[in-house]
Amino acid sequence: MGERWATFDCYGTLIDWNAGIRGELVRVFGPEKAPRLLERYHELEPGLQAGDDHLPYRRVLELGLRQIADEEGADLHEPDALARSLPHWPAFPEVPVALTELRRRGWRTAILSNTDRDFIDASIEHIGVTFDLALVAEEIGSYKPAQGHWRSFFEQTAADRDRHVHVAASLFHDVRPARDLGLNVVWINRLGEIADPPPDRELPDLGPLPGALDELVAA
Repeated sequence: MGERWATFDCYGTLIDWNAGIRGELVRVFGPEKAPRLLERYHELEPGLQAGDDHLPYRRVLELGLRQIADEEGADLHEPDALARSLPHWPAFPEVPVALTELRRRGWRTAILSNTDRDFIDASIEHIGVTFDLALVAEEIGSYKPAQGHWRSFFEQTAADRDRHVHVAASLFHDVRPARDLGLNVVWINRLGEIADPPPDRELPDLGPLPGALDELVAA
């Protein structure tokens, strides 16, 4: 029946993006400010990624941190703090087991990430599970929710759209644009949000993912 493909966003889905950024905000600005500043970073990043000139993700991280420091009236001695820490951000605990089980069941896997090549290579090594392909914004020249990642994925793999599922946590960057493309979508809803439009499946983490994917696309 042909290959089955699962594509993944990385940061927020496989790697604990919030924990990584929060840890640096605590270190730089203090624990009391960190929760509010994490929300502010969430607000700033899409605008930095949407500019006409494509910025490397390490530059997006730096500009976001600089803007937060400016708004706080704080001296920023380590503008590269987020970029330096990113390769060490932890994977969610269930991720290696779930991905290993997917590959045992014959699923091919790819990452479609809003990041740079060196960052994604470090994160894949941290996860400890092989992927067949990893596509990054640095090389595609655009950030999701633009459709460049998906176009490149289908061009490079010739994957059957009916035997493909996209798995992600971000409604803005992944779930909505994937639904707009008519793709099967599994939403990893770690934050108790509400999706509109709804995905094909909603899971609290990757633990139940192998079964959910097998339900969507039979072997």
